[in-house]
Amino acid sequence: MIIIIFVLFLSAILIYFSCELFVNAIEWFGRKFNISRSAVGTILAAFGTALPESVVTFVAVVFGKTPSQKDIGIGAALGGPLVLSTIAYAIVGLSIIIFRKQRKNDSRIDLNDSKLARDQLWFLAIFFCKVTLGFVSFNGKAWIGLLFIFAYGIYCYKEMSAEEEIKVEQLEPLKFRPQKVNPEIFWVIFQTGLSLVFIFIGSQLFVNRLEMISRIFGIPAHIIALFLSPIATELPEVLNAVIWVRQGKERLALGNISGAMMIQATIPTAFGLLFTPWLFDSYLLMGAISTTLSISFLWLCLRMKQFSAKKLLAASLFYGAFIISIFVIK
Repeated sequence: MIIIIFVLFLSAILIYFSCELFVNAIEWFGRKFNISRSAVGTILAAFGTALPESVVTFVAVVFGKTPSQKDIGIGAALGGPLVLSTIAYAIVGLSIIIFRKQRKNDSRIDLNDSKLARDQLWFLAIFFCKVTLGFVSFNGKAWIGLLFIFAYGIYCYKEMSAEEEIKVEQLEPLKFRPQKVNPEIFWVIFQTGLSLVFIFIGSQLFVNRLEMISRIFGIPAHIIALFLSPIATELPEVLNAVIWVRQGKERLALGNISGAMMIQATIPTAFGLLFTPWLFDSYLLMGAISTTLSISFLWLCLRMKQFSAKKLLAASLFYGAFIISIFVIK
């Protein structure tokens, strides 16, 4: 048990330092390829850090040999958005409060509130379809998974092609080439790729050790997937956000989370629909309701121009409500 906890601790450290490398490299990647700051957060960073969770779902639903193993994939596909929409957003809010003294402007959060509101609305529409399909059965249901992949493709296209005011800012030196004011593109790509490999390794170690602990205490598979795996595999998004908030780049932090939520609402769902019956139980329903309420609350705050760090922090209450509902159901 001590060895498992020790490896758990080491894997968390590996994920954190890998994320430091990744956020540093991905900003340079965006600069080199003339990609907007918004797309750097919502597409590039989100795609990279969402890989661990997507892999967990893919391996579980495609290669799982038992219904219990496939349940892990379904739970992970729903658990990811739950953790991002509640805990991840709340940690961003907490980070803004903690690092406020380091900010140049204490009162203003760096964000495009109208765009962030649209992202939340996009997510809610897709998530509603995702959850509805979890309670119906019909011929051809599996092929709807392809539509979710198509929906994410449209989202990526809109993000990459959206016009945004160019804001030239000084980037921190590339970690692998600290003496270079303008590092070579090879080193930018190399650092990006290597950091993703380390994030993937660290996340897999973390998830596997959490699953070992859960087996020791006899926790069911779908509870593992809904509670433990997403918290572990969403660590990269959370740590990226904390690092960017510390640097005063809340737009990138929030974009990373909202972009990761779009991936979690589409790609793992597509895998689940294509390779499983995609049917929910009461636990998954409670998770879906908590996710919907949290995002609806944040969207309303954005529309009413009442968005703040404290409102983000309040998102954690919806995860607390989810925990309470689980005990009530049980």
